[in-house]
Amino acid sequence: MSADNKQPASQGSGMKALAKDTAIYGLSSIVGRFLNYLLVPLYTAKLAASTGGYGVITEVYSYVALLLVLLTFGMETTFFRFVNKGDVPPQRVYSTTLLMVGGVGIAFLLAVFGFLTPIAAALDYADHPEFLGMMAVCVAIDAFQCIPFAYLRYQRRPIKFASLKLLFIVLNITLNLVFFLLLPWMYEQPGMHAFIAQIYRPDYGVGYAFAINLCCTALITLFFKQELSGFRWTFDRQLARRMWHYAWPILVLGIAGILNQTADKMIFPRLVEGQEGKVQLGIYGASVKIAMIMAMITQAFRYAYEPFVFGRQQAKDNRATYAKAMKFFLIFTLLAFLLVMGYIDILKHIIGRSYWPGLKVVPIVMAAEIMMGVYFNLSFWYKLIDKTIWGAWFSGAGCAVLIAVNVLFIPTYGYMACAWAGFAGYATAMTLSYVVGQRYYPIQYPLKSIAVYVGITLLFFGVMQAAAAWVDALWLRLLINTGCILLFVAHIVHYDFPLSNLPVVGKWFRK
Repeated sequence: MSADNKQPASQGSGMKALAKDTAIYGLSSIVGRFLNYLLVPLYTAKLAASTGGYGVITEVYSYVALLLVLLTFGMETTFFRFVNKGDVPPQRVYSTTLLMVGGVGIAFLLAVFGFLTPIAAALDYADHPEFLGMMAVCVAIDAFQCIPFAYLRYQRRPIKFASLKLLFIVLNITLNLVFFLLLPWMYEQPGMHAFIAQIYRPDYGVGYAFAINLCCTALITLFFKQELSGFRWTFDRQLARRMWHYAWPILVLGIAGILNQTADKMIFPRLVEGQEGKVQLGIYGASVKIAMIMAMITQAFRYAYEPFVFGRQQAKDNRATYAKAMKFFLIFTLLAFLLVMGYIDILKHIIGRSYWPGLKVVPIVMAAEIMMGVYFNLSFWYKLIDKTIWGAWFSGAGCAVLIAVNVLFIPTYGYMACAWAGFAGYATAMTLSYVVGQRYYPIQYPLKSIAVYVGITLLFFGVMQAAAAWVDALWLRLLINTGCILLFVAHIVHYDFPLSNLPVVGKWFRK
């Protein structure tokens, strides 16, 4: 076994490795998502809420998210499980995984393009079936890329992982700026109109967003030459059957999990039909973007945490480490919640003014994302004991609650029902996983300390909401909110991150 795959020597060294990898993965995730936020003001400025254009983007990408789960069918987690077992050579596990995911992707594309016209008509995109065709190719490539990206995580090569993620984002933003800002301006110039009209159509709108995504996704594949060559491509049928047996409950879990995030965006246009449905969905989708900082943190943590957990499952102190990781995850997500809510008056300018009525969903969606992150942390007990069917039950129950709330309340409460449905769904899955997990794989989480942090967060959030209602001066509201955030940070430093433990500067705080 290589040095990269040795078990950590201690809980402290394990936590340091986790923190380091999370920081690097977090850089690519958070910085990348932040840069990607440039597209939100761009789209919401160029596609006013009344056009419903951003509603189209929101709906199509909700289907893309679901399809990505279907086409990867739990093979990322399955790859980590089997490559760390040691009973099969890692390259054979990797090769078999690539061929399984690649084969499913090709079959998917054949099915989509064989029935593209009726599919487009069923989803109300009969006028632009190419939107769905482009995104089908894009999601198939994206699903295949998930395995080389997982291989980079297995090899502990976060730098290349982060670089490719950021390259995609930068290229995507650059091309969007060209097609949504530069070319429209050039199109209006008399001397350039004839030339630009040959490559740009102002009425194509959101179609350019999908075409750009496809081009960028395809380009990134070229950078995986090293990860896709230099070994013998083999398909181990017996291994594939074992992997599928492990993976299918994760697939069910993944479907339920992604429906928890996207079902509202699929259901809403079916219950609020016509242009009004697209308009309201666009407002909701744009407002939710502000809350997605929680998704960034959870994703960054997941990229580092998954190989970390499977890599140290034999360590004696593993359960104590998992409990500490849960607490730290909650501390920083609660801090992120307060930061977003404290400076919402500034952050709201990320989206166009016509989308601001939807900002009331932000705290609800952020709270739901925190519970989703907690559920992800809790979920490892059944993966470690190879009982992934439990995850399917938990996520399925959460998804059922979410869909029921959406169907029952969207006609009356609109997109506010979508926000509360996500909250209820994640709360259900999180609670079930904790209760059952404590029976089969008990972990002593620091519940009292966690409860204190949650209580302080709710108190400061209440102060911020009161300031928003009663204080007119923006500077004074920001001052009050900043004070709440600093008090929260002071509590963290006093009880969990003493300054004396910090590198370099810590010596100045030691007694």
